[in-house]
Amino acid sequence: MNTNNIILFDDDNWGSLLPLSYTKPAGELRVGILTVREKWEKRLNGSASYITQDYLSEKYPIKITSDNIVINSRLMPNDQIALLVKELDSNEAILYDDVLLAARLNDNQFQKLINDQDIDELKGIDINNQKDIISILKRPHDIFKLNAQEIKLDYDLITKNRYSKAIPENCRVINESNIFIEEGAEMNFVTLNATDGPIYIGANTTIMEGALIRGPFALCDHSTVKMGAKIYSGTTIGPYSKVGGELSNVVIQAYTNKAHDGFLGNSVIGEWCNIGADTNCSNLKNNYGWVKIWDYTSESFKISDMQFCGLIMGDHSKAGINTMFNTGTVVGVSANIFGAAFPRTFIPSFSWGGHAGFQTYNFEKAIEVAEKVMARRNIELSAQDKTILEHILHSSIHYRTWQS
Repeated sequence: MNTNNIILFDDDNWGSLLPLSYTKPAGELRVGILTVREKWEKRLNGSASYITQDYLSEKYPIKITSDNIVINSRLMPNDQIALLVKELDSNEAILYDDVLLAARLNDNQFQKLINDQDIDELKGIDINNQKDIISILKRPHDIFKLNAQEIKLDYDLITKNRYSKAIPENCRVINESNIFIEEGAEMNFVTLNATDGPIYIGANTTIMEGALIRGPFALCDHSTVKMGAKIYSGTTIGPYSKVGGELSNVVIQAYTNKAHDGFLGNSVIGEWCNIGADTNCSNLKNNYGWVKIWDYTSESFKISDMQFCGLIMGDHSKAGINTMFNTGTVVGVSANIFGAAFPRTFIPSFSWGGHAGFQTYNFEKAIEVAEKVMARRNIELSAQDKTILEHILHSSIHYRTWQS
């Protein structure tokens, strides 16, 4: 059976998703159960590659065929928008508010496009009157804001016409029909409440005794929920991760541990991160006001439309025990944070320190730590990964003001 060739492109707003997009195209971000790429591949019966930043393109190369479905990496699929994309004819494009959402191009047209040459004028399909079917990632916090909705959409997509593994009799369950458990999942004496949304338990996962979970919730393959954990709606635990303590509306991308007590709410945590024991994050200001959060595109703090916002953390960053994060904290890639009292609410990539001050994280030491962390999962830090991290180190230097 032929599959569609999908090309996800990072547009000029890719930078608005930093620090999460520093290490990957926007389509590799997880929202709900699946990454954006996986959502499109399942809905369009296709295989996806990327147009992305030059320094990421070696790890995420593009594949061009005679017929290419080109989609904005920040666009979230649903039944309606996926149908519009499927029905595109060659040389047609879908536009929304002057933003290119999707197009269908042959290889000749596509080569002209990537070489910045004139191509035959695209026939535009304007869907400004269909605002309700459009969901676009604009800022990192959109990931946790959209997560409950996306869990529901992905749950329907993944579980359609399939049967769940039986739930152990010693578990306490509410609304069992809204719970799906994959093969290899293990749990005992767990409470699952799927009243407000589905609960998806991935393959080869473990939920230890005493965990309390409310849907919508997703535990992705090979991940673990520790004993006595309290997990509220809108939370996703990405593959190969461990969580404990209290989480509410948190999205953990993958390969990350928050294995101990401590609260984390309304947050997005990247890959290969570690949150130390008893680390806590404020997600609500004492005056109940709108949260001000760092914006990479304007390189300034901006008032958001959110009353609840906790922590945004890029890949490979770590927080020591008893770290306290203030409301709306943004941490870059490969930062190491520790010490008493609240650190600043914008911590650049490759920072080392805390409330008492920061210095630049030695690159060789950062790479050594990354190699050790990944080796525990039998994964090697590749030469491409090192090149990407080195690029981030240099491109973020102006944020580390102590170096000036």
